[in-house]
Amino acid sequence: MDRATARRRLALFALFFLPGLGISSWVTRTPDIRDLLGASTAEMGLVLFGLSAGSMIGILGSGALVRRFGTRPIVTVGIAATALSTPIIGLGAAASQSALVAAGLALFGLGMGGGEVAMNIEGADVERVIRRPVLPTMHGFFSLGTVVGAVIGMVLTAVAFPASWHLLVIGLISLPVALTAVRHLPHGLGRACAAEHGSAGGRPVWRDPRLLLIGAIVLAMALAEGSANDWLPLLMVDGHGFDPALGSAVYVVFSAAMTVGRFTGDRFLDRFGRFPVLAASALVGGAGILLVVAVDNQIVAGAAVLLWGLGAALGFPVALSAAGDSGDDAAARVSLVATVGYVAFLVGPPGLGFLGDHYGLRNAMIPVLTLLAVAAVAASSLARTRRPDPDPDPDSSPLAAPAER
Repeated sequence: MDRATARRRLALFALFFLPGLGISSWVTRTPDIRDLLGASTAEMGLVLFGLSAGSMIGILGSGALVRRFGTRPIVTVGIAATALSTPIIGLGAAASQSALVAAGLALFGLGMGGGEVAMNIEGADVERVIRRPVLPTMHGFFSLGTVVGAVIGMVLTAVAFPASWHLLVIGLISLPVALTAVRHLPHGLGRACAAEHGSAGGRPVWRDPRLLLIGAIVLAMALAEGSANDWLPLLMVDGHGFDPALGSAVYVVFSAAMTVGRFTGDRFLDRFGRFPVLAASALVGGAGILLVVAVDNQIVAGAAVLLWGLGAALGFPVALSAAGDSGDDAAARVSLVATVGYVAFLVGPPGLGFLGDHYGLRNAMIPVLTLLAVAAVAASSLARTRRPDPDPDPDSSPLAAPAER
């Protein structure tokens, strides 16, 4: 690996880490922020709709923007937006203004939804260059960010440190790191495939049945991850009677399980292959959610979160790698599947809030459990089919931009 590629990979590790730090800082303080806002579960769902609205704009616009400007400018704007969003959320909480909190979440969703689609295209290109899996590790840094943020949030919750100041400090730390990291990304990546984006061999990529099955898998796995990121502390507090600090601690357990799963996943992928691993992941994650929903016991619920995190760990990054290898026009395929994943990750969980308000947060996880069962079946089906051979020429990938490196 040459020096420029090594710096680029390290920069992407940092860029994946920062949104994880930001979202876990928000998640671990949701009980405190809910109390500052005086919001019900349904009202918190409306606040989270800001995250959904921002993410939808970012996700749906990212493909066209990458084709027009390349990945680097989109990553730069996206990561800056996520860093600036946490102080806005904190200010809204301090002022007891739900609309301002929703606006901060909308900015976070805008940056994360748009920026991380471009970052996944970057990650897929790094895999092409170094000829080995790297997306699971990059997403592992996202999970590591959630662990670090969750530990900080748990400690600050326990000592009653104000949530608004906590989120302000996170933003002030994140912004300079982000702007330094994006300097190591290449110019022009993603623009070379503009004329062919969205099609392969004359057929739109969304009409490829194999890619649609991969999209179904990533939808379920991303929703399993996103529902924990948005609701796990409140699920433990309201559904299992934990106090807020212990609810945050359970989220730390989930994040740690995700991190371990992503940093150790390569050995399982090498031994068993992508789709058997995805099928097993869906079953393990589903078992964890089933125990959380069905067993009214704090110890069992806390332990089951380990299964939930381990099961959800590899779904998103492994499915993105599989999408890139599923046919021609890898950038379009990665973009499509990443879009599906981020829609599920960011837009699905607020809807669970409305279910939770009527049926309880534990029962609101049943749709997630159902989708994981569908993902297990889809992955098993794909495991029985022949995988297309990866592109043998690292310079022929449509991800690569002409000359601007």
